[in-house]
Formats: sequence, structure tokens, C-alpha cells
Amino acid sequence: MTRQAAEVLNAALVQLNVGDDPAANLGPTRAMVVEAAGRGATLVCTPEATNLLTPDRARQAALLYPEARDPTLAALRADAARLGVWIAVGSISLKGEDGDTDDASADPRFVNRSFLIAPDGRIAARYDKIHMFDVTVSATETYRESAAFRAGDRAVLAHGPDGLPIGMTVCYDLRFPHLYRRLAKAGARVLMVPAAFNDTTGAAHWEVLLRARAIETGCFVLAAAQCGTHPAPHSPDARPRRSHGHSLAVAPWGEVLADAGTEPGVTLVDIDLSQVADARARIPAWRHDPVIFGPEGVAR
Repeated sequence: MTRQAAEVLNAALVQLNVGDDPAANLGPTRAMVVEAAGRGATLVCTPEATNLLTPDRARQAALLYPEARDPTLAALRADAARLGVWIAVGSISLKGEDGDTDDASADPRFVNRSFLIAPDGRIAARYDKIHMFDVTVSATETYRESAAFRAGDRAVLAHGPDGLPIGMTVCYDLRFPHLYRRLAKAGARVLMVPAAFNDTTGAAHWEVLLRARAIETGCFVLAAAQCGTHPAPHSPDARPRRSHGHSLAVAPWGEVLADAGTEPGVTLVDIDLSQVADARARIPAWRHDPVIFGPEGVAR
């Protein structure tokens, strides 16, 4: 049987290798968005930290903008309107609404904010990353995202092409399955997981976690990623940062539909949205949460 056009989503995963200069990063990003639209994508997905990756907090403070004045966001909104496509901006590092003031009481930390931009250029939804990457990967590799970024405090269900319900998440959120369960129960059929996943943890956990989230919720997962060693010419003494790459599209049954490998580029994938209902009908685990737990969520 031929599927109705409305049941097929033509998506593109844009895999980037951004550095510590937002102006230099923007050109290649826009070129890939144009390429994706030219190849037929109606939803173009970019990774976490689309505008900037740098270990230098002072450089972040000097280069980042609040949302209303951010050049990367403005350019991608213009591109969405010019090309007539949806753009899921994985995330942009921004100054918080009060982060560029002299108010001593304001939280000076930045925000890691994801956007869904409609084909007319308007911001259809925004989401601030909830879970901060505060980890010790090894004796020589420690991250404290919360030292520079303030966490979001709400899950976001967006509505994209043809009203498609989309759950918005970012990178380290991937390790918290309750967030995805909540989004699925709210109606999500597609889950976004843009990332700049560390190459050590990515090699061990990236694919298996993405496939688990798809299987657990009966959703498609679209995960655009950063890749490679990130250029940091303005911070030559900083430890080089590497990202895992392998942007993935995963079906509700757990199959990997597309894998972008380890180099920057555009990966197209057509997803049949009718598979969501099919997977959930076959194994409706997303509706079978137990009710046997006490108030603290511990079995009594």
C-alpha cells in the first residue's frame, strides 16, 4: 500500500565540527542547511552547540548574545523562511535573558537552548537543556556544564510539519529515560536528541541509548551530532575537545535508519510515521508503567 505523503517525513541530519568562532561556524552550517533543503528535506536538524564550542569561559562571555540578538539564530530563521523548511536547531549557547546585565542578583550563567523554527521563520518552540553534563569520565577528563550553564526546568513538546508532535531534548538528557517517557505520553511521535557527545562515552553508549529511547517510547529518534576534534585557535593551551559524530536516525522498533559516520556532512532519511502506531500496537510498553510504587517511587 502506498503511504500518504503526510505520513512520510523527509528529514536531514546536519553533522558539524564547530570551533571557537561563531562567525566562522555559521557559513558551513548555513551551506549544509541549503544543501539539505535542495535535496528535499522538509525538516533540517542541526546538533547541540551549533554556534560555538570552546572551553574558554571568558571567550563565551565575550562572544555570546541573548536570544533576541544572536546572529546564528537570526540567520537560521531567515534561512528557514527563504527555503520554506522547518529547522530544528539542536542548541545554541546564549546569554540568559539577564545574563548580560550589571544586576548582581542575576544568574550570570549561559543557557543551552534548542529551537524549532517554522518555514515562515518564526520560533515555533524553544527548550532549555534540563540535565547538565557534570561528570568525571576519567582521571584526566572532567566536565562541569553547570558551572557555565543554568539548567532548564520544563519538558517541551513542539509541533512541527503537519502538526507532528516532537519531543525536544539535548545530549546528556539522553541518559534520563523518564523524560522521554513523559514526552511520549504527552503525544510525541519523534524525539530530538541533538548532541556534542564526548568521543569516549559516545563510543560506548551513544547508539545503544538512542536505540533504547526509541524502543521504550515507540518513537522515531533524530540525533544530529557534532564530530571530530573541535578547532580552538583562540585557546591554544586548552585540552582538545573531541566529539563522537555518528548522527543517527532510529525507528520505533529500534532499527538504525541512518548513520552519518565521523565527518561533517548532510544525511537524508525518509521516515514513515505510521511505524509509530505499529510499534506501539505490537508492544505497548510505553503505556504499561506500574502503579505499585510508594510515594518516593520505591517498591514497598
